[in-house]
Amino acid sequence: MIVVFFVVTVLLVVMAIEVGYRLGFAVHKSSEEEKESPASAIAGATMGLLAFILAFTFAIVADRYDTRKALVRDDANAIRTAFLRADFLPEPDREKAAGLLATYGDMGLAAARGGDVDSVRKTVAEMKGIQRQLWAMAVANARLDMNSDVAALYIESLNEMINVHALRVSIGIETRLPQEIWLVLFALLILTMLGFGYQTAIAGSGRSWAIPLLAIALSVVLTLIALLDRPESGYFRPSQQPLEVVLAEMATAIENRQPR
Repeated sequence: MIVVFFVVTVLLVVMAIEVGYRLGFAVHKSSEEEKESPASAIAGATMGLLAFILAFTFAIVADRYDTRKALVRDDANAIRTAFLRADFLPEPDREKAAGLLATYGDMGLAAARGGDVDSVRKTVAEMKGIQRQLWAMAVANARLDMNSDVAALYIESLNEMINVHALRVSIGIETRLPQEIWLVLFALLILTMLGFGYQTAIAGSGRSWAIPLLAIALSVVLTLIALLDRPESGYFRPSQQPLEVVLAEMATAIENRQPR
């Protein structure tokens, strides 16, 4: 899909330049009134506007990528805290909560490494089921002693874990660049390349072999934006090392609890 996006964008840029060149050549051939200076100024203005929109859009997706990386750390810390505070629960809830949290973390790691969005959504739904089990267990224990600070600490950590998970799902799966931005990007791209080709012909210059380089450069930037906007593509997934470390610690702790 990404390869198709890149190739189509390259072809679109080349075709827009060619159409603009032919239009400019026809105008230049039939009339001497069309001067290079106005065409050059307009082409330069649209180029600057395209560069601004590209930089603005890239900043959005790059910031979102940084947010996804930060949320991995936050998620790992929240799961670790909830796991440690689960020790305050009485048996058998203590062991059950530890097991559920370990399973929850493994599922989160699998979802982050997963492929298609549908399988990720299925895993997320299963994780929400575990959240409900953990929450019900916490509420049941809190009701045994409504003034317990220990229960409050565990509920607080569980609440933080659920909130961070919701943010990860929102940023990682649901938040995408609006279609309107893509429409504006490609409309401006086509108009700019039309103007570039037109200005080249008005200046009396022939077709340049550098045009494919321009097409490739612009297509690379647009493809990079698309990849950063859709982490499920697999090219720009944030490292899951913080979560992997926490899960290893949890597995060791659970193993050490087992009777020898």
